[in-house]
Amino acid sequence: MRVLRHLFSLPGTVARAFPVAAMSTIESAIRESEKLHDGEIRFAVEAALHPAQVWRRISARERAIAVFSELGVWDTERNNGVLIYLLLAERDVEIVADRGFNGKVAADEWERVCRRMEAALREGRHADAVVAGIEALSPIIARHFPPAPGGRNELADAPARL
Repeated sequence: MRVLRHLFSLPGTVARAFPVAAMSTIESAIRESEKLHDGEIRFAVEAALHPAQVWRRISARERAIAVFSELGVWDTERNNGVLIYLLLAERDVEIVADRGFNGKVAADEWERVCRRMEAALREGRHADAVVAGIEALSPIIARHFPPAPGGRNELADAPARL
């Protein structure tokens, strides 16, 4: 079944789920969130995995970790980057946080945000799910990386379509 979901994920799946206005709303939500803390949030969405990745049984989590690296989310001065990764074919959300959060945020705290987003995705509320996820991450990030005077935006706020 997993193979079929990925094979039949048609071109334009991401654009239909996240039209330009939705992507703009998400970018604004990231920009507003980053005013509340000194962390960096990236959102990446992918329609489906490449057939070779499905064949090798690459999980959404493994792909999210690869995307974390590819997008350079790890490349912040305070190691405070957070990636929200969405694999549409599986409606799976993964959050990958940089090492600055190690030992500070329990895995189940990130997981609760993912599950809440996935519930909204099942209802077809794609942009709402992502914005709610960003809003839920803000206090978690702020608890460990409060806003810093003169803080700079180290990562792009624009969502990444993979």
